[in-house]
Formats: sequence, C-alpha cells, structure tokens
Amino acid sequence: MSTTDSAQSARERRKVAAATIIGTTIEWYDFFIYANAAGLIFRELFFEPVQGPLGQILTFLTVGISFLFRPLGAALVGHYGDKLGRKLMLVITLLLMGVATTLIGVLPTYDAIGVAAPILLITLRILQGISAGGEWGGAVLMAVEYAPVNARGRYGMYPQLGVPIGMLLATAVLALMSGVISPGEAFNEWGWRVPFIFSIVLVIVGFIVRATVDESPVFKEIAQAGKRAKMPLAELFRKHWKLVVLLALVFAGNNASGYMITGGFILNYSAGPESALQMDRTGVLNAVTIAAVVWLVFTFVSGYLADWIGRKNTYVLGWLWMAVFVFPLFWFVNSGDLVLLTVGMGLFAVGLGLTYGPQAAWYAETFPASVRTSGVSMAYAIGAIVGGAFAPTIAATLVNEFGTTLAVSQYLMVFIVIALAATLILRDRRGIPLDIGFEESGRYELFDPDRRPDETSAIMLEYHGVEQAPGTRPVSRPEDR
Repeated sequence: MSTTDSAQSARERRKVAAATIIGTTIEWYDFFIYANAAGLIFRELFFEPVQGPLGQILTFLTVGISFLFRPLGAALVGHYGDKLGRKLMLVITLLLMGVATTLIGVLPTYDAIGVAAPILLITLRILQGISAGGEWGGAVLMAVEYAPVNARGRYGMYPQLGVPIGMLLATAVLALMSGVISPGEAFNEWGWRVPFIFSIVLVIVGFIVRATVDESPVFKEIAQAGKRAKMPLAELFRKHWKLVVLLALVFAGNNASGYMITGGFILNYSAGPESALQMDRTGVLNAVTIAAVVWLVFTFVSGYLADWIGRKNTYVLGWLWMAVFVFPLFWFVNSGDLVLLTVGMGLFAVGLGLTYGPQAAWYAETFPASVRTSGVSMAYAIGAIVGGAFAPTIAATLVNEFGTTLAVSQYLMVFIVIALAATLILRDRRGIPLDIGFEESGRYELFDPDRRPDETSAIMLEYHGVEQAPGTRPVSRPEDR
C-alpha cells in the first residue's frame, strides 16, 4: 500500500469513527431522554388516572415495551444490512429515531386528549425500539470492519462511546431544564418537551455526517463477489443459533445492570414524586450524569484493554467488579446522601464500561461475514429484551413487593453470574479475518488463539502478515525451547 493510500485509509477510518460516535450518541440521547422522563414526570402527564406505585410501574412498562420491538428492527436491518449494505441502514435508523423523539416532544398530554395520549406515546416509543434494534449492529460493523486487525477493540469502542455520551447529554439537558431554565412547575408544563424537540437538530447533524461515509469494505467485497446471502436471518439461526443465545446472555448482564442507572429506576426511587427518600431531583440527575462520565471513561479504557489482554478477559474483569459492587450500590442509594449515591453509581459504572467497550469487536469477530449484521444485531436485541426491557419495572415491583432494594441487588447478581458463565463458554476470536473469502476457506472454526494457537498463528501470518493475534502471548515452539 502506498503512503497516499495509507493516509486515505487512515482518514476514512477516522471519518467512520466520528460518524459512528455521532450517530449512536444521537440515537441513545433520544432513547435515554424517554427513560429519564418516564422516571421523573410521565406518570403525571400521560397516566394520571393510575396513582401510586402501580402508576409508576405502568410508566416503566412503556420504557420496556420498546425492547420487544428491537428484534424486529434487528431483523430488518440485519437482513437488509447483509443484502444492501451497512451505510443505508444507519441513515434510515437515525431518521426514524429522530422523528419519533421529536414527535414525543409535541405530544398532547392526558389532560388534553385523554386515553389517546398514552396510546400515541407508546406508538412512538415502539418506533424508537425498532430504530434502536437496528442501529447498533450496523454502526459497530462499520467501525470494526474498517479497523486495523490489532486495533479492532479500540475502533469498535468508538460507537460504544455513543451510549454513555448519549446518556450524559440526555441527563445534562434534563438537569439544565429542570434546575435552571424551567424549574418547578414550568418543567412539568413545558420544560420537559424541549429535550425531545432538540433531537431534530441533532438528527440533521448526524444525517450530514453519516451520508459522507463510504460503505464498509467487507460488504463491498461481498457485493462485488456476488456472495450476499439470500436469507441471512434464516442462515444465522440454522448455523449459529448457539452463538446468538450466548452473546445475548452476555449482553443481558450488562443491560440489566445498566438500566438501574440509565433506565430511570434509581432516579425515580430516589427523587420521584412518591419516593420515600425525596432527594433533590436536579441533584440526582447530576449524580446520574457523573455516573455516565465514569461509564464513558471505562468504556474508552476497555476498548484499548480488549486489544491488550483480549475481549474475553476484559469482560471477566468487568463481571467480577460488578459482582463486588452490586450490593453496595443500593446501600449508598438508601443512605439518602447525594454524595454517597454518586459514589455508589460511579463505582458500579466502572463495571458497566468494562463489559461494554469490547462488545463491538467481540461480537463482530464471532460471526462470519455473510450473516454478521444479522448475528450481532439479533444477539444485541435479544439480550436487551432479556436483560434491560423490563429491568426498571421488575426492580420497582420487587421493591413494592418486598419493601427492600436487597431483592433488586439479588436480581442483578443472578444476571451477572449468568453473563459471566456465558462469557467463559464463548471463544475469543480476536484477530480473525473478517472477509468473505476466509469464511469460504473452510478454516473459520480453526481460528482460536487460546485453544488452537498453531493454526491461528498460521492464519494470522497468511492474512495479516503477523504471527500473533492481539492480546496473545507468543506461541512456544519446540525449536525455541
């Protein structure tokens, strides 16, 4: 490769990284704005006749219902992403999310149009779910398939950063509106609408950035070779269903834990209108913002860590960290002290980052090229349903039933243990060739840096010109001893 070609390739990778960060940030800003607003105010605005804990549980159900439609988004985007390309799907999902979010910002409340208000709200939330289900797979594949073999963890981390940045932006905007621009009753009357309407500005920016990015090189190769799968989703579940299940369980552990913070449960539990703690709403929003910063930092760190010690080892470290802090999290929350609440969420968010940053690279390297969009999208969507869809609802129900957050910590620990077990079962195929030619070579199953180091080294040398997979110790050969 010439110096000019190398520079152009590096520029394109930087452009792709920027486009995936910006796009996923906008998508998840939209998603988290809803979750936080549901925890703070939506019961009063859209479900007014249902009072008490049941009303808040019903409101959290609208957060969860969108997850049920994520597999539909994953199936559609996975199918057409493997047939028509990753780039087109990214533009479509971004527009769908932005339009749905903006419309929520102008939606009449229950007082204005009665039962039609929650029906329209749920419909728009479903559209958000379809978009979120399809967004992630296309974004991470654009990043990972463009990346150098020794930096896939780092490049795959960039779209992952969009989630905590989106959460950070969402909580910061809500805190600004509720604490500065429209405090008190003004927030209930009109202030909550501004963050939703603001989404249209972000979508325009994201659309412009994503439209300038070239198609994934792996998909270009598939299209040029005429190797596009006719029914990628059927092919996926026929040959790789076990991988989908295991990767879904891995993500379920992260999602169930993450949605305690990002799904509005702790926000409602500590500062909601019927909270026993009655903590300051803006103060808790600021604490959630700080937790998002911690999550962001350790998502960034874990991308590099995944290239250094491997995807799997980084995940194991994260699960062990979360197991240590899952009970102290609610001890700190129940103290009623804002500083301790912030510390508890921040410590827990370290584990969230460690089990999120390596996800893109690990999932992309697990599936062959012809069904990769379908595979990563479905595993992500199913894991989101199992772990995150109704986590805030379940947590609220457990507290209502048992009168203690100990039940919530036990619930999260079950997910962490299951996710750790699935992590240990899965292979870490760091450095595997991602192109369609390697898939058709018949050596896909031979690539395993941990269990088949000799075969893996030969493939690495042939395809990448280096002998060792990222994060792998040198192979000890008889002639070296």
